[in-house]
Amino acid sequence: MGARKRQAAEALKKAKKAIAIAKLNDCPTSPRKMRLVADQIRGVEVEKALAILKYSPKEASIRLEKLLISAIANWQSKNEGADIENAGLVVKEISVDSGRMLKRIQAAPQGRAHRIRKRSNHVTLIIANKKS
Repeated sequence: MGARKRQAAEALKKAKKAIAIAKLNDCPTSPRKMRLVADQIRGVEVEKALAILKYSPKEASIRLEKLLISAIANWQSKNEGADIENAGLVVKEISVDSGRMLKRIQAAPQGRAHRIRKRSNHVTLIIANKKS
């Protein structure tokens, strides 16, 4: 019983070492605009994803590029002896959730007021080896 538990714990430890997570909270971009860019890099190799984000005209791509670089750095700190090129890293998961909304009021004609919702989002990025 103890040996099986130990093997399961070691397998879980290896699985955790194979992935790296990076999060971006309260990014002042609407979730819809961020999802357009996130969908382009989902399931793509890391080097190709960096190239896509670098040459994308969308502003959300700048923030996602920084987040991807952060995830790569997190992976490197977990696997110090490993080489990134040989690891075959892929953007395994990327999710964009809505964050808090700042509610503002803009003056409208005839004494009325319109509500402005300044949206923000949370992005979670997980990179892993192709095998896992």
